[in-house]
Amino acid sequence: MINHSPVPLPDEAQLDLTDFLEHLQNLLVENTDIREFLEDLAEMTARKLTTSANTVACGVTVIRRKKPVAVADSDLLARRLDDIQNSFGDGPCLTALRTRRITHVPDIRHEVRWPDYMKAAARTSVGSILALPMELNSTAEAVVNLYSTRAHGFGEEDLLTARRVTATGAKALHLALKIAQLKDARENLAAALDSRAAIDTAIGIIMAQNRCSRDNAFQILVDASSHRNIKLRAVAEGVIAQIAGDQCITAVFDE
Repeated sequence: MINHSPVPLPDEAQLDLTDFLEHLQNLLVENTDIREFLEDLAEMTARKLTTSANTVACGVTVIRRKKPVAVADSDLLARRLDDIQNSFGDGPCLTALRTRRITHVPDIRHEVRWPDYMKAAARTSVGSILALPMELNSTAEAVVNLYSTRAHGFGEEDLLTARRVTATGAKALHLALKIAQLKDARENLAAALDSRAAIDTAIGIIMAQNRCSRDNAFQILVDASSHRNIKLRAVAEGVIAQIAGDQCITAVFDE
């Protein structure tokens, strides 16, 4: 089958995602680590799409430093298939990631695309594959990889369900990435303020000891940092430790 182009989700689709949304909201509150969030998301997606007649595994692959990395999975089958595909550097999931289109493999035994990967996949219990790129509205790139143990395990209704679940998960992931970015920015700011506090304190000490100007005191710190090949903050903390008798000095900046 050819790749499916993204189309608007029909409003009349009868799929209750209330519980899925509630779980995702709880994950956002409880998880600050993106990898843990994606692990939970993969497990929830697999449970949402699995039925008594069709077992579905789920993996999540992201682009990291221009290379695909399998970062989350619902079970060993998804992990194995994601890792095999990434080792070949090509396959339905990576194609979906590159083209930003849903990619469907109804029956791996009769799939002519990606022959090397299909030969390896045939040695597992997978029967069909469905890959859905996540629309994150950011520089991040991710794809949800669904593996059914049955051939033709994803019908039209399953495709609709998978698209809605993936779209819902993508919105939650986008928000999780924003939260993580804000947290990193806050931590970086706190670290910068602590560093500035240590440097300012050390400058004051050097000014008092050498009876020199602030500029001269700062240059002394810079020279020491350059000659010892250590960071300016480390030099400043060493100066403070000498005066304080190795006791910790509270930073002058509070959060």
